[in-house]
Amino acid sequence: MTISIAHVNVSRGFRGGERQTELLIRELAHADVRQVLVARRHEPLAERVKDVAVEVRAVSRGRFAVMKATLGVDLIHVHEGRSVYAAYLRSLRSRTPYILTRRIDNPIGDHWLAHRAYRRAACVVAVAPQVAEVVSAYDPSIRLRVIYSAASGLSVDAARSAAIRGVDGADPGKLLVGHVGALDNKQKGQEIIIQVARELQETHPNIQFLLVGGGDDEAMLRKSAEGLRNLAFTGFVDNVGDYLAAFDIFILPSYKEGIGSILFDAMEQRLPIVASRVGGIPGIVRDGENGILIDPARPDQLKAALLRLHDQPELRRDFGTNGEQIARNYTAEIMGKHYLSLYRSVLDDHRSARMLPQ
Repeated sequence: MTISIAHVNVSRGFRGGERQTELLIRELAHADVRQVLVARRHEPLAERVKDVAVEVRAVSRGRFAVMKATLGVDLIHVHEGRSVYAAYLRSLRSRTPYILTRRIDNPIGDHWLAHRAYRRAACVVAVAPQVAEVVSAYDPSIRLRVIYSAASGLSVDAARSAAIRGVDGADPGKLLVGHVGALDNKQKGQEIIIQVARELQETHPNIQFLLVGGGDDEAMLRKSAEGLRNLAFTGFVDNVGDYLAAFDIFILPSYKEGIGSILFDAMEQRLPIVASRVGGIPGIVRDGENGILIDPARPDQLKAALLRLHDQPELRRDFGTNGEQIARNYTAEIMGKHYLSLYRSVLDDHRSARMLPQ
């Protein structure tokens, strides 16, 4: 039996949550599912799924526009927190069930509408157990399930990767330390990377840093890095896989993180990882197995980890091999099967509830 799903993601830009939304839509295109995407007009997500059998309903702004765009489906899947209110209103009007994927471990808004919207959800999906703990602490009555994010299976152009090593901030033969993410210092901690690069510039000039991505803090971070010869920025890029394949080490010194889905992509490329011990990261970066965990806001620990990996190429190789094996457990196919099973379970429960005497 065909089911119809409205995916709702009206975030601006294209970050990890939008990539995961795209991955799920592409995976479900192989299943017996009619898909609708409610997305913000002129944003990358709607453009990126044009080659998929999905009906795109573009909206400009406002929860009522989102609510209207979710008409005529069996189930609403909200992929970012703000749109849960539109799904809640739609559910009140038409009894359409909805689920919400919670990707961050930030505290949930403590106001009456948030409480009602979360309680009415057929299920809140957390991308890591640590995120589930935040939701459960907020309201133990919320129906919860953990479904991990997935590796993107990014394509790689070997020639472009080789060019990146030679052009974008690193000469051939140097150790390229890479970071991919929105330039959002309060979350991602990129200022720490700049501080470590400054400390290593004279003592270890062969260690080069490359920050891939754009964002609200790009101008501030570029200004902070002025004068550094061992650090470069790319701005927003589409070919993330080419950059990951060019790196020798991947770093994610975040202050807060739901899970950091880019880590799966780095692991697919057999990269040793240095990442913060926050959110769901410790569940996928296993200290001493596929990477090194550091405390947030500790540039001294980041520096020490990088120097350790710099001095031990065999450790880099072992971490990379182990990470690639771990990443095999986090594919879009696995994620899609879990969501499809959840969709069918929610709809079965919804139909059964509607058949009960009122």
